[in-house]
Amino acid sequence: MYGLNGELLELLPIIRNVSPKWFRKWPAIEQTAKVIRAYQLALIPGLLQTADYARAIFQGEPGAMPGEVEKAVKARLQRQAILDRQNPPGVSFILDESVLIRQIGGRGVMRAQLTYLVDMMTRPWVTVRIIPLSSGATAGLIAPFVIAQDGDTHAAFLESAESGEVTHDVGMVQKLSERWEFLSGLAQPTYETEKIIRRVMEYDA
Repeated sequence: MYGLNGELLELLPIIRNVSPKWFRKWPAIEQTAKVIRAYQLALIPGLLQTADYARAIFQGEPGAMPGEVEKAVKARLQRQAILDRQNPPGVSFILDESVLIRQIGGRGVMRAQLTYLVDMMTRPWVTVRIIPLSSGATAGLIAPFVIAQDGDTHAAFLESAESGEVTHDVGMVQKLSERWEFLSGLAQPTYETEKIIRRVMEYDA
């Protein structure tokens, strides 16, 4: 149905082995979602990460073991298959500008990640917009979040330093949707966002 060739079946045991219990429901929700909206304060969202960028993140976790890091990278990359299938969800990302500046993995890794980000923005079902640092205090400084929609069914994912939560609570999803709208009003349009990303890349060249 999704135009996959067993990728999801291969992914499920990996997720169970390397992901905390509170996250394991979310990849299945991503698979069925028609629309995904994500706000990220500190990192490029997982669906848009390169392997080296993801690897650097996992290596930064306390007690990270090389074998487990590679399994986690594989699982993250396989989640991205939803963006390559014949009927991809519409995905919209709002990123704080600080996401572009933080040197995850060093300059080479970061430059490749930003190049990949610009490339992903050429896909009509992928939207990326930046909230400039000049916006000051915003409604997104507390924590990142993701909202997924499949018809009339909504779900949200919230993450903190040591835990996370997948919720279908209507009130919570509504509050996050309202927060999304506030952030959307601050975000630059896609053509300005591309200029911001390219400017950061030129500065780090």
